Amino acid sequence: MQEIATLGGGCFWCVEAVFQDLKGVTKVESGYSGGKEVNPTYNDICSGLTGHAEVIQVSFDPEIISYSDILEIFFEVHDPTTLNRQGNDSGPQYRSVIYYHTPEQETIARAAKTAAQADWPNPIVTEITAFDKFYVAEKYHQNYFKDNPHQPYCSFVISPKVRKFRQKFADRLK
Repeated sequence: MQEIATLGGGCFWCVEAVFQDLKGVTKVESGYSGGKEVNPTYNDICSGLTGHAEVIQVSFDPEIISYSDILEIFFEVHDPTTLNRQGNDSGPQYRSVIYYHTPEQETIARAAKTAAQADWPNPIVTEITAFDKFYVAEKYHQNYFKDNPHQPYCSFVISPKVRKFRQKFADRLK
């Protein structure tokens, strides 16, 4: 039985690239959640006015990787202490957020946030909120890092994050 995690940790290209490599993850889609506009586009999101965050939706097999493990990795691969910012990407669409799908996920998310705080000198600002809707991003955003590894943003921003992730979590890779 598959479960779903919906997470925002800055640019969805970065977090998508990490989660695609995990054992037990069967699908990762980039998209938008948390806003008021129906069927938003990337251009809509970039305005910062829709309320949506760039997110990924991770389908995973909880017999192979737990929701707790997903969140442990989530808190490792982005800076959850910067409000509406990851690196040079700034605006509410780049906020750190966990959209929980069940009461159990909410409980696990709150515990994961508390546990992760020990690793960060500044307060974690990650939002934890109930999932409402997910809108799949445009096709060119899907598998972006895999399809465009030599694009400058991929080379200079995503590659170092993926390398660090693969080194730290080598035992969890496909």
